[in-house]
Amino acid sequence: MFDRTAGSYAIDLLKEWNIDHIYGMPGDSINEFMEELRKEQTIRFIQIRHEETGALAAAAFSKLTGKIGVCLSIAGPGAVHLQNGLYDAKKDKTPVLAIVGQVESTKVGTDNFQELQLEAMFEDAAVYNRRVQSAEQLPDMLNQAIRTAYAENGPAVLIVSDDLFSAKIKRNEPRTSAVYAAPKMRPSEEDLAEAAQLVNASRKPVILAGKGAKGAVAEVLSFAEKIKAPLIASFPSKGIIPDDHPQNLGHLGQLGTKPAEDAMKEADLVILAGTAYPYRQFLPTNAPAIQIDIDPKVIGKYYPATVGIASELKPAISLLAAQAEPKDDSFLKKYMEKRMDWQEEMQADMEKETDILQPQHVLAEVQNVLDPDAVVSLDVGSVTIWTARYLKLSRQKFVLSAWLATMGCGLPGAIAAKIAYPDKQVIALTGDGGFSMGMQDFVTAVKYDLPMTIVIFNNQKIQLIEHEQQDKGNTPTNIEIANIDYAAFAAACGGEGYTCKNRAELSAALAKAKQSLKPVIIDAYVEDISPIE
Repeated sequence: MFDRTAGSYAIDLLKEWNIDHIYGMPGDSINEFMEELRKEQTIRFIQIRHEETGALAAAAFSKLTGKIGVCLSIAGPGAVHLQNGLYDAKKDKTPVLAIVGQVESTKVGTDNFQELQLEAMFEDAAVYNRRVQSAEQLPDMLNQAIRTAYAENGPAVLIVSDDLFSAKIKRNEPRTSAVYAAPKMRPSEEDLAEAAQLVNASRKPVILAGKGAKGAVAEVLSFAEKIKAPLIASFPSKGIIPDDHPQNLGHLGQLGTKPAEDAMKEADLVILAGTAYPYRQFLPTNAPAIQIDIDPKVIGKYYPATVGIASELKPAISLLAAQAEPKDDSFLKKYMEKRMDWQEEMQADMEKETDILQPQHVLAEVQNVLDPDAVVSLDVGSVTIWTARYLKLSRQKFVLSAWLATMGCGLPGAIAAKIAYPDKQVIALTGDGGFSMGMQDFVTAVKYDLPMTIVIFNNQKIQLIEHEQQDKGNTPTNIEIANIDYAAFAAACGGEGYTCKNRAELSAALAKAKQSLKPVIIDAYVEDISPIE
């Protein structure tokens, strides 16, 4: 084989891993890699305006598709900016690759311009964190980084001095392969038998399903129907567990419903299906529990599991259902009625007429234009609680920052969603605080012709923090934020913008946005009411 640059080998390997786009910002410690990308037509470079956006978008792409998301940065400041998005990927257990530039290999350790101790900096954020020492190592270490990201469901960081990308290497034969062999985890018969005994002995079982239910929805629903169990969905599983299933009581906890909270308190058996739900105060005091999870480390981590089943959820729940006996439905009927009452109350909230636009009105209007296969990207703040309570998803995809809960994730999630699913409707729901943290990258959506609708719940404050301060008995302080004309900003970026202060204006704006071929911002001025009573 002829001598080629290490960077060209890296590009070929990225293609072998079916990577078709990278988020990044060019700079002086990745210039040689950028030259290799320039020559390559099948890998799209998405130039973002801030590296945090790139890392958050890479994480969101991975959450939505199951494929690895890739971001790229220079050394020093660019690398620092990646941290938030990589931590988001780690906490939400999704594979991401960060290729991070470093100063020239002969200058590493000399405290050169923009040099940081990158290995130390990324040690906590990454599941794989290595610096390439020589050009010959680059292809094999790249394979290892991607394979580890998939195997450990987290971010892999590969640090490369830019001169190594342009160095010539010769490969007479491949040493490693661009292949990840995913393990197939199946439950043991002993664990299933113990779990079945608990299920059959219970009279008031409740299923709490998480994002691990992805790919096993039919089996989870069938199991719930057979044992007549109320079903509660963790918030990250919204869009996986259908909100319109009659046994779905909604979410649990601060983001949840009263029927879900009451059913969980009354449960005599908790079945944790693909979730490591962390909020102990919303779980029963001492009910037995069955926990099914592909990650043995989380079984019993937040609630004492009586029986732990380390397995993929689909085979485990199917086999457990086969051993389960049908039950009396009185407990289920009780909470299905409570669910109907709760939904009627929520519907009345959305339909009531007020002088000022309210958050639930915004969600009612969004619901009216939402396609069955749309993608919803949700930011963090009071908008998270409003959305949990009022927006109903069935087959739509949903992406958020669940465990890290970082504000500013809504726009990057929408960018990733439109790249992943260019033909689907994409809507981002965000507060004015969250959106303004990374609003500069709205122009990225414009530049790459990514039609989407960004709905801003504008109340000129960080409302959830105001509630937290009040809840501690403190006087709210520094929670007001200066207002921005977001519609004018959208137009200045080359997109479309609409300011809405009532339902009629909002309905018209959403209809226009749905037909637009440009990214659209809808600046919805909402009444300052807390979502937490």
